[in-house]
Amino acid sequence: MNEVMDAIRSRRSVRNYTDRKIEDEVLAEIMDAAIHAPSGNGLKTWRFTVITNREMITKLKDAVEKDSGIPFKIYDQAAAVVIPTNKRDNTFGIEDNSAAIMSMMIAAQSFGVGSVWINRIKGRSDLPSIRAVFRELGIPEDHIAYGTCVLGYPDPEHPAAPYKEKGDIVYVK
Repeated sequence: MNEVMDAIRSRRSVRNYTDRKIEDEVLAEIMDAAIHAPSGNGLKTWRFTVITNREMITKLKDAVEKDSGIPFKIYDQAAAVVIPTNKRDNTFGIEDNSAAIMSMMIAAQSFGVGSVWINRIKGRSDLPSIRAVFRELGIPEDHIAYGTCVLGYPDPEHPAAPYKEKGDIVYVK
């Protein structure tokens, strides 16, 4: 099996991480995968805000929890949280950011870094608590988020769930 297919087939959503920091070079490679993702009409109006600062991750976590009422233990453990945003008026924003997040997750897997895609921010970019954190992070006012990509080294004590085969593939020849 080739390395790309191996990364795709072995990737799982990781929700428990060690406290190991992701090396700068590895994080840079993961983000390079994001900007090499396809983009509708090649617009690439996206922005990727990579947060490794514990204080900022906590501020984001608190804002999301305040809005949703759901605790985010994952943010407490993450080595990095990436917020992919795109221009509000980009009609391909969700597709562009989805492709970028998947590219990040596959790249992360290839380096032994776990990931999970969390949609709790989607549709909430303009809520006061979240927009305040966005401003502090330098995310432009005309950008909205389509989720977050949480990254970290998987905790071996809490392995990710096994793969469950679902979905249909239909070939029409």
